Amino acid sequence: MRLGRAAGVTDTGRRRLRNEDAFVCEPPLFAVTDGMGGARAGEIAAELAATALEEGAGQTRGPDALVALVEEANRRIWQRSVEDPRTTGMGAVATVALVDEVSGTVAIGHVGDSRGYLLRDGTIEQLTRDHSLVAELVESGVLTPEEAEHHPQRSAITRALGTEPEVEVDAFTVDGRPGDVFLLCSDGLSAMVADEVLASTIEAERGDLERAGDALVAAANARGGEDNITVVLFELLETAEGGAEDAVAPVAADDAAAPPEPASSPAEEEPPELEGDLRPPETEPAPPDATRHGAGPGGRIAALLLLAALLTIAILALYTGINR
Repeated sequence: MRLGRAAGVTDTGRRRLRNEDAFVCEPPLFAVTDGMGGARAGEIAAELAATALEEGAGQTRGPDALVALVEEANRRIWQRSVEDPRTTGMGAVATVALVDEVSGTVAIGHVGDSRGYLLRDGTIEQLTRDHSLVAELVESGVLTPEEAEHHPQRSAITRALGTEPEVEVDAFTVDGRPGDVFLLCSDGLSAMVADEVLASTIEAERGDLERAGDALVAAANARGGEDNITVVLFELLETAEGGAEDAVAPVAADDAAAPPEPASSPAEEEPPELEGDLRPPETEPAPPDATRHGAGPGGRIAALLLLAALLTIAILALYTGINR
């Protein structure tokens, strides 16, 4: 068993002012993190979690190590919220997948209401269990799945990263098969697009996972785009016979660092109604790296150094001209 192609995409959606999602696409580790809606500095929490996961991508092996990695993400968010009063109350949810090509298994770690899916033989299966109030009500028989979709508390989370010094992580292993496609996503996708539409959309673009990810984002936006939308896809293939053909294609650096393209031009439609509490206060700290994930911050640092150099040259030229 080996990894095939992989792709990740994130989009602000149609109703949010900023993107509080992040993702990691660093084979063999993949993840989606989502800052808790309504909490302060949710985008910082999501980025801290993604950074912790990305840093451990190359050293992590097995489900136990994956749990430890998620626990480290929890520790970093909790520590930041304790040390910085401006981020008190922040949190994030995360779904992480770690592929073991030798054993042909995929370890899943999960906290919150982001989700992991498996598409196999045209059928999609939700692998993770939502840690949310309505999910518990459905499991107890108080609500039907149809009632849960429209329940006013459907976004209430019962478990998250960074809200407590320790966190319970759901962890399990899936036996992979050639042709399997795994989908990790934030609830900005799963809450807007039905499972059968997820399956048909991926199947329609099976040969190009980047296009499949873009199509899923477009489907969520077409249904309202009420939240940030993040998608990570990866596939499993038969072991190659004596070659590296069809090797994993991670997210390109330029694509990962660039902000997501809007679903449509603002000039072509009326501005959507925005939620009143989404604009960050002026004193809110900037996130470590507000948009990515997969390539890391190298390109942004280089751009800032170039800008600083150009400004220095301009100031020296102006000073020389004044003193002539």
